[in-house]
Amino acid sequence: MAHEKLSPRQKMIGMMYLVLTAMLALNVSKEVVKAFMQVDKGLTLTVDNYVKKNNLVYEEFDRAAAENPTKAGPYKTKAFGIKERADELYNFIQDLKIEIIKTAERDENSPAVAGAVIDITKVKRFDENNVPSEILVGSNEAGKGYALKAAINDYREFLISTLEGKNPTAEEALRQTLNTDDGKNEDGETEPWVNLMFQTMPVVGATALLSKIQVDVRNAETEVLNYLYTQIDASSFKFNKLSAIVIPDANYVTLGSNYTARVFISATDTTQQPVITVGEQQLPLDETGKGIYSVRPSTTGAKSWGGVISLKAPDGNTRTYPFSASYGVGEPNVICSPTAMNVMYYGIPNPLDVSVPGVSPDKIKIRVVNGTISTERVKNSRGENFRGSWSVRPSAERQNVQVIVSSTDASGKTISYAPYEFRVKPVPKPEARFGGKNSGSISRNLAVAQQGVFAVLPDFDFDLQWNVTGFTVLYSDRMGDFEEKSATSNLTARQKELLGRLTKGKYLTIKDIKAVGPDKKPVDLSPIILQIE
Repeated sequence: MAHEKLSPRQKMIGMMYLVLTAMLALNVSKEVVKAFMQVDKGLTLTVDNYVKKNNLVYEEFDRAAAENPTKAGPYKTKAFGIKERADELYNFIQDLKIEIIKTAERDENSPAVAGAVIDITKVKRFDENNVPSEILVGSNEAGKGYALKAAINDYREFLISTLEGKNPTAEEALRQTLNTDDGKNEDGETEPWVNLMFQTMPVVGATALLSKIQVDVRNAETEVLNYLYTQIDASSFKFNKLSAIVIPDANYVTLGSNYTARVFISATDTTQQPVITVGEQQLPLDETGKGIYSVRPSTTGAKSWGGVISLKAPDGNTRTYPFSASYGVGEPNVICSPTAMNVMYYGIPNPLDVSVPGVSPDKIKIRVVNGTISTERVKNSRGENFRGSWSVRPSAERQNVQVIVSSTDASGKTISYAPYEFRVKPVPKPEARFGGKNSGSISRNLAVAQQGVFAVLPDFDFDLQWNVTGFTVLYSDRMGDFEEKSATSNLTARQKELLGRLTKGKYLTIKDIKAVGPDKKPVDLSPIILQIE
């Protein structure tokens, strides 16, 4: 750039570039123009050297940010933002060069182009002077040169804004190097920058000019990178010991998943020890200066913790570095599956307990085929919740339920496991009860005191409710058979009247009993036959 010290080679290439521009304007012979392929090769080599030099600076940003993320981290972020923008503009220009060459050669597989690499010496139609104008200038200012101009302007202003007004000399150099102002042609008339640069320019000239712009892009990148690096405080921490560190994402992995670990070098200063606090507790340090944190959790679930590392800097000030971490706490458990009893009941929520060894419960996801999954808690017949944080309600009978479990490991990768299958069975029919009985004998006083018929499911683990929706009372004596119907679970007045006529030794029959369970399906229950005591 304007105030950067150039090597003799760079000065020579710059002079050759100026001579090239002048000679192209004079329409010199093909042999002379061809000789300037070497200029393009020199410019390409210069770009490569800038890239190598800039990569070394990016490595320095990485190193500085690793040593002191608070201080160097923001500058590293800006630096790699510059790299992204510079690469984007460089690649755009490279694509233009490739398009010009392939179009001029009329060969999509031109030997002069290998991927994104150009060998200018293999271009046969190097003096073709229509294609560059068609692509870059175009008609009605529609050529890609105008997009190039806009990209250069945007890149220039981005670099200037990165300097934040703190380096006027560098800002002026950027404006000169990346200048795209319109200029005067040989007739003294104002002409657009694109036309001045590329109108009637032969292929070798256009590619050389584009290569020069690529040099300017990398040169500008270097200028701003160097400035940013000087802004990192020179009073950085000094370290005198390096250690190899391995931090795995998890110490336990399942078959088919990846074991992932971060391996890096840790730098420490053995001449001073940090002060590490978690809450009000100062952590003890081991012989290498690493804090030891130990806690015994009393509840399950995700746990978060953190603290502050304090270290005296070379300037005498104490720098503080907050940190945070998290871990999961689960119940110690043994997974035992009754393979012969893998049954779920249709129409009701079935409790499900799912765990994956080594995986926190909040990292587990469940999907169900032939059913819906929820976090509804299911009660047993004693009114207590079953174990398990999930419940599955099968959608259809005579089709197995598949429970598909997946989990997320420490790296964020999702791991899916083989499906678990459950047979689907209907809920057993309940028993109808009258006075707590469905057969045998019943005293007359107990019978006439009843208010209705109820349905129960004895010896079933689930807490289910059944509603009787209708029944018929049948009473027989020497006068004949008498029937009365109810459309609910309660005795009607006429039915109670029949019960009042019961005498010892007679039989009470309750039939046509219908009930609806939690699956909303009506069922017919067996009749109740009781002898009056």
